[in-house]
Amino acid sequence: VKYSGYLEDSVKPFCTNCKCKVPELMKLGRDITLWGLEIGLLTMRKGETAKFIFKPSYAYGQQGCPPVIPPNATVLFEVELLDFIDSAEADAFFELTPEQQDTFPLEKVLKVAEAERHLGNFLYRKRNFECARDRYKKVLSILGRSSSSEAEQCQINTSKLLVLLNLSLTYLKLERPARALAYGEAALEIDQRNAKALFRCGQACLYMTQYGKARDFLLRAQHIEPFNHEINGELKKLA
Repeated sequence: VKYSGYLEDSVKPFCTNCKCKVPELMKLGRDITLWGLEIGLLTMRKGETAKFIFKPSYAYGQQGCPPVIPPNATVLFEVELLDFIDSAEADAFFELTPEQQDTFPLEKVLKVAEAERHLGNFLYRKRNFECARDRYKKVLSILGRSSSSEAEQCQINTSKLLVLLNLSLTYLKLERPARALAYGEAALEIDQRNAKALFRCGQACLYMTQYGKARDFLLRAQHIEPFNHEINGELKKLA
């Protein structure tokens, strides 16, 4: 969120994060603890802006927060909700013991994995590649459970494939092409005709100046998606 807090009859905020180019991800109840702000945010949609006036009981109470906030202060908050991720179920899952996690229904495990992957994507978009990598690895660890049927394994593999592709791309951004190649090849073990996986492997090999392998991967990707501009552009770069 972007926010600015004002005292009554004041034009200068006593707190704001609007000067930050990219506001940090904050957690309700841990990083955002003002009761009125918690309630207000939960009524908002992504991209919405709002103004809230909080009585002392919803803000800083009878004591205030000296010397900035006087006692019994009514405050105004201007808020913009940029984005949010519902991680409640994932948080609850990771508080369980490994034994308890193993008994979790697959449907819920996949839901947790998807929530964590979205959080990794959010961090990736903010160019926080190391934290994104750690999130993706966390997802991969919970998808390593054994399945009781072919249908379940197919569901796990579908979810795992997305994470492996994310990891391959993230390691390219971290300039670690050998790891990017390893995760790309792991994705190909699940789907040998996955154009993205072939493309990531080709990029990694090109980065490592393994031109023959790069060409092989990229031509296989081009065969599947002949009009993909990224694949064709990488082949031109290789040439």
